[in-house]
Amino acid sequence: MHFFSPANVMRLLEVVRGARTAPDVLMTVMKLGKTIRKTCVVAGVCDGFIGNRMIEQYSRQAGFLLDEGCTPRQVDQAVEKFGFAMGPFRMGDLAGNDIGWAIRKRRYVEKPQLRYSKTADLLCELGRFGQKTGAGWYDYLPGKRDAIAAPLVDELLARHRAGLGIAARRIGDDEIVHRLVYALVNEGARIVEEGIAARASDIDMVYLTGYGFPLWRGGPMNYADTVGLWNVVQAMKKFAANPADDASFWQPAPLLARLAAAGKTFS
Repeated sequence: MHFFSPANVMRLLEVVRGARTAPDVLMTVMKLGKTIRKTCVVAGVCDGFIGNRMIEQYSRQAGFLLDEGCTPRQVDQAVEKFGFAMGPFRMGDLAGNDIGWAIRKRRYVEKPQLRYSKTADLLCELGRFGQKTGAGWYDYLPGKRDAIAAPLVDELLARHRAGLGIAARRIGDDEIVHRLVYALVNEGARIVEEGIAARASDIDMVYLTGYGFPLWRGGPMNYADTVGLWNVVQAMKKFAANPADDASFWQPAPLLARLAAAGKTFS
């Protein structure tokens, strides 16, 4: 039973079904989840299950946006305007930036071919783990949760870009939102194809009840259907052509590519 923090508030409960989980055990756990008023979604076994596996790709793309010229506040405001309850950098400060740092350290060993922005590592090296330390992507006053723009972080980002030889560019809200949301969609397509999620609507339920995705947009997979999967793939091709991004990141998942080519939807 994978609860979401804070467990007394968040509705989502991922019920992870192992290879040898007995049907009566699964039924019992699902019934228990309903009894404690959780929205239960069955997930297969993989690193991160459904929700956290997808959010890692979302966070990777958020880091690339910082490399290219965005500020944390700009990214957060764009996705919050789209309807998210909280942007990726406010979310990181709430959850604890050191959690993501530990995951990246493991990734550097296990999957050295994966590319990450180094901005979050630089932040953590300063001990800026978020609200619990009074400083993260934002500054926080004692006893308060209001995110205050941090000049130190702006300076850190400027030095980082200079070291990479990247000239900051103006990135519009539409590009910010679609790079983040389509990162979720592409990983979600892989999760469905692998059988980690039984159906795309299960992924939508995870994101609506556990990650603050805007309810009226129906979840990332439903949103992609409304945009049109062919249009999603075309946008991904455009993002892949950006030399400051990671072209391999935007390789369409096989399921997404097949559905788009056939004019079909996830639903």
